[in-house]
Amino acid sequence: MRILRLPRTQAERTARPVRVCFLIDELATAGTETQLLALIRHLDRRRVTPILCLLRGDSPVSRALEPDDCPVYRLGVGSLRSPVTLARAWGFARLLRREKVDVLQVYFPDSTYFGLPLARLAGVPHRLRTRNNLGHWMTPLHRLLGRLLHGCATGTLTNCEAARKALVRDERIAPERVVVLENGVDLDCFLSVPLPRTVRPSQVGVVANLRPVKGLDVLLDAAARLSADHPDLTFRIAGEGEQRAFLQSRAEEKGLAARFQLCGSIRDVPAFLTDVEIAVQPSRSEGMSNALLEYMAAGRAIVATAVGAATDLVADERHGLLVPPDDAGALAAAIARLVRNPFLIRALGQAARERAQRDYSREAMVRRFEDFYEELMGFSSVSQSVRRVA
Repeated sequence: MRILRLPRTQAERTARPVRVCFLIDELATAGTETQLLALIRHLDRRRVTPILCLLRGDSPVSRALEPDDCPVYRLGVGSLRSPVTLARAWGFARLLRREKVDVLQVYFPDSTYFGLPLARLAGVPHRLRTRNNLGHWMTPLHRLLGRLLHGCATGTLTNCEAARKALVRDERIAPERVVVLENGVDLDCFLSVPLPRTVRPSQVGVVANLRPVKGLDVLLDAAARLSADHPDLTFRIAGEGEQRAFLQSRAEEKGLAARFQLCGSIRDVPAFLTDVEIAVQPSRSEGMSNALLEYMAAGRAIVATAVGAATDLVADERHGLLVPPDDAGALAAAIARLVRNPFLIRALGQAARERAQRDYSREAMVRRFEDFYEELMGFSSVSQSVRRVA
């Protein structure tokens, strides 16, 4: 499915930059936060003036990631149930009015529950939710709250068609009120990574937070299946999270402690991928994965589970190999096939890189958002600003 935009005339553009306030819990080195920061840093200030608000944001990691070319407000909101939050809420509503915000765009549940009603009370004309996943974490209460808060939102953004369908299903939203704005990747950082050599591969790499939804336990089981026939194969995972101790213990139990390496958070992803011939995404659920876009831009041979946007990004046997989620046997078989065929590794990597260059540059992503914000100011509703055709 492609996204077709209505033509914009000069008269339909706003007379001043659109003032967009982004509200998120805090900053981290995860996918959603990375995409948001990239968007803020690359927006054309002649078209869009960004403002960043953080519910919390006091951690050293969050502070270190704050952009230096955009106003940043830390709201000091801890628990939404705290009496102090009422005072913070009043201050946030005043901030929205003082800054003359045209668009509030919220991320994650706490920011959504906090920000949308206040933006409506403050008279912000365009109030956007963002959900870039398939809702794997949602409880019945979350779905109910989502439906209730939908009345405070003027539209919902997501980054892939699979997530749009999940939103429509979970929250009974009219499909035309959910807008797909796809992610992009910083090509300049990854195009310098050389394509894999046509020699027997030895490194399998993953960029992922250590969380159950990422399926790293399935990858560990696949590694155990491959260990006897491929004793030189090493698995390296770049990321941090709650499953570190569990994965480390399981690797030791399977005799893979030296070959299943948890490398922690990696700031230089292109350097990490340079030594990787096969890049894996074993997720159980995923929207439009930043890691998958980075693998493509770096020209790595990809093995990914057929979940979320992976089936749109990666044509099986052309840009990579797709396997079912939660299937260690299929995952092991796909990796083994690539290990036996280095020329296929290079061919898949080259095709994936060409796809990323053609369709998923960071510049293209930023232009999509800029056009969308300007269209919001020229049309009466989100549903009029973007049309989709199959």
